[in-house]
Amino acid sequence: MNNFRNDVLSWDSYFMLTALTIATRSKDPKTQVGSCIVDNNHQILSLGYNGMPVGIKDNDENWNDETKHNLVIHSEANAILHCKHSVNNSTLYVTLFPCNECAKLIITSGIKKVVYLKIKDSKNILTNISMKMFDEAGVIYEKYKEVNKEFIFKI
Repeated sequence: MNNFRNDVLSWDSYFMLTALTIATRSKDPKTQVGSCIVDNNHQILSLGYNGMPVGIKDNDENWNDETKHNLVIHSEANAILHCKHSVNNSTLYVTLFPCNECAKLIITSGIKKVVYLKIKDSKNILTNISMKMFDEAGVIYEKYKEVNKEFIFKI
């Protein structure tokens, strides 16, 4: 009997789908970002999405472009901050390539691999700084290899 199932999600797809799902918690009207930190045993250590710090109102005024960039905590930072365990040698699945500030946190926290869904602007100087920092620190980063599957959830 053949027990192989080709309809089972790969681990990469499972964790990227988890990051995409958690991104929907963000109230950012333009860019919802999600992160999922996973250990070497495929256990989810933490999740995060881009949002306001605790105690800061999620009102329209704080989400305008001029204000939000000074207030928002990025998904990667939220996932690291809210993790109850060490993230050393873990993998971060994120829906948007990390900015330079998040790259610093990723490197310092000990995350060793970043799998991202997309890059906002590959020619952006801050994106290039993130890549250079990752290269120097030995953090592997790779684009998620999309699988053409359709997901239908009935809630």
